[in-house]
Amino acid sequence: MILRHTFIPHNNLRLGHLCGPADSHLRTIEAALQVSIAHRHEQFKVDGPKARATQALEVLQAVYELADHPISEAQLQLMLAGDAALAAEADASPAPLTTRRADLRARTPTQALYLDNIATHDITFGIGPAGTGKTYLAVACAVDALERSNVQRIVLTRPAVEAGERLGFLPGDLTQKVDPYLRPLYDALYDLMGYDKVQKAFERNTLEIAPLAFMRGRTLNNAFIILDEAQNTTPEQMKMFLTRIGFGSRAVVTGDVSQIDLPKGALSGLIDAERVLKRVKGIAVTRFTTADVVRHPLVARIVDAYDAQRGRRSAD
Repeated sequence: MILRHTFIPHNNLRLGHLCGPADSHLRTIEAALQVSIAHRHEQFKVDGPKARATQALEVLQAVYELADHPISEAQLQLMLAGDAALAAEADASPAPLTTRRADLRARTPTQALYLDNIATHDITFGIGPAGTGKTYLAVACAVDALERSNVQRIVLTRPAVEAGERLGFLPGDLTQKVDPYLRPLYDALYDLMGYDKVQKAFERNTLEIAPLAFMRGRTLNNAFIILDEAQNTTPEQMKMFLTRIGFGSRAVVTGDVSQIDLPKGALSGLIDAERVLKRVKGIAVTRFTTADVVRHPLVARIVDAYDAQRGRRSAD
């Protein structure tokens, strides 16, 4: 069934906020309600089962009424859940993250939801393919929390698991041997804080980057803790990490379950944690897809090709 609606009075600002960047809000409503939405200026056409099409029009009208300011992904999700009152109270224009990158913002609805989950939950899981901004946005939130004095330090960690290479014979001490595993975290910090500021943070012990094994036996209070490449943890390591969290701390766990480098047959701690903790309050899980890839467009196509090949192998 096709239902039509015209917004009167016509307000281009509200219409722009209703549709979202590149019509992202309309795509979110379509996916949530399984309808198709087309529009030309103030005229909207919704195609789908009558009940869902009617609900979509109601959501569009409700969002339009709030759209004198940009609509956040969190507000839109509340509208879709039928909680218009709470959505009206939500911050329609979240404060920008305090980093060296003035242009830093969510580029997809899932990234916006991820940032909201990090801001409102003590533990957040970001799961999805490469290039979706899982780690970079988590580090940006950590830098923002430190700059605002919401935490006293940042702790970034990764499991030291090779992706087919063997680094154990590299020269140098233990720190120099594990640095190649941690390099992506350094790169994000340098981009978000600047080299000099990062070095000073290390000197003041407000910034720490270490392999996951170094976390055992510690309790981390008033810290922003990020576990990257979590698909390469074992269930025991994941439990160890999650139980390091102390008072005033926030943790983000990121990983890509399609790139597990554990020995064949070993269970990923990330997959296990998602199953074990799915009903635990205070924990949010954000799942990214290739639609959220913000690197070169070819990256998304590469990820899709490998996923399709994996699916064919499973079928065989």
